[in-house]
This record gives sequence, structure tokens and C-alpha cells, in this order.
Amino acid sequence: MSHIPICLPLHYNVSFVLSVLKRPFYFCTRIKVTEMKKEINPETTTRAYAYKMWMQAPMPMVTFFKTVDVTKLVKTSKKKGLKLNMLMCWCIGKAASGIKEFYILPVGDRLVQYDTIAVNTIVANRIGEINSCDIPFSENLIQFNDDYIRLTKQVRENCENYDLTESMVIGTSALVNYEIDGAVGMYSGIFNNPFLIWGKIKKRFFRKYLTISFQFHHTQMDGAHAAKFLSRLQEIIEFIR
Repeated sequence: MSHIPICLPLHYNVSFVLSVLKRPFYFCTRIKVTEMKKEINPETTTRAYAYKMWMQAPMPMVTFFKTVDVTKLVKTSKKKGLKLNMLMCWCIGKAASGIKEFYILPVGDRLVQYDTIAVNTIVANRIGEINSCDIPFSENLIQFNDDYIRLTKQVRENCENYDLTESMVIGTSALVNYEIDGAVGMYSGIFNNPFLIWGKIKKRFFRKYLTISFQFHHTQMDGAHAAKFLSRLQEIIEFIR
């Protein structure tokens, strides 16, 4: 159960209220919002055929590669003093949020539907090890940044994973100090979530590029959905403000 805190004088009109709802909030009155996941019958979804074909496959994961122009993202990071990895995670969440297949996931032998998505990042903790941290996706970049800073700091200090089990989580791994061409075969039979991994940014003339590996479970989506996601990711990076 999460809470959206709202603080408003009673005499404000509707247009003002709507404008305020687009901004970060401070605690006063709380509205409870239930975030849920539920098992669904594959036969009632557009993934029925894919479920039959891929759910029991020995290797149901598919990997796409795409080189993304991140010049604009790097400039935005420097100009606004925002962490580049945070911006990348937000763009991933934004691109995924508009594709309905990202809200379902094969879990065990079941198909589960989610109301919300989150983006996972790996955090180097204070004792030199790593932990996992799920950041709830928000359309509001300021809110997402606040959550990212707060939660990664918490994980870094506590040395404990932060998991959002009620959200469909997109995994990420940023190996920014190393030049890699991609990664495949990241499948344990347990973790079916979509996953992105990238390495060091490469410079080419006056542009900066990032080669991304995107792995997904074929039960969750088809190649066309994955390609659409990667295309949307590039578009969002280009138009981020």
C-alpha cells in the first residue's frame, strides 16, 4: 500500500488542484492507492499462443542489441546536475510504460499482471559489495529522481536489497567502466524479468553512443514489442527536458 500526500486549502478551485497534482507533494492529507498484481488466465490475453510455445522452453529468453545515441542525455545530466544512470533508468521506465506487454510477466508457471512498473539498479554499498534497488517508475522526472536518490542511499547504507514485489521490475546493469559489446544468456529459470545491460559510453566524432543489450522472456512479448520499446527509448532520450 502506498500513499500520495496532498496538502490543499479547501477553497482552491479544480483547475488549481489539477495543476498541483502534477507537482511533488508534501505531507498533509493522504490518499491510499492500492498497487496490485494478480494471476491471469493466459487464454484471455494476447499472449495465449506465446504462453503455449515458450513457457516451458529450455531457453525462452531473447536478446536484442541496439546502439543508442545518448549525447542529449549526457548533456542534460551535466547541465541539470542529475545522475546519468538515474536519467537512463527513467527513460527506460518511460519507454516501457507505454507498452502494455511490460505489465505482464511469467512467474513460475503462471502469468501475472501488474498495475505498476519499476526500474531496478545495482548499487555499490558502503562495504564494497553490491545490492539491488527497485525504483518505482513515475512519469514525473523530479519525483523519480527523488525516489532514486533516497532509495539508493538507503540501500548503500543498509547493505540490503530494496524490492518492489508488487511491481513489474525491469532489471538494469550499468558496467560504465568497461567496454562491452553486449551480454546474452542471462537466464536462471527463476528471474524472468526484462533486463538491460550496457557498458562504457563510446565517443564517435561529436556524438556519444551506448550499446544496449535487452533481454526479454518470449512469453511476455514478441520481437516487435521489444523493437518498439528500444525505438521509444531512443526517442525519449532525444526529447528529454
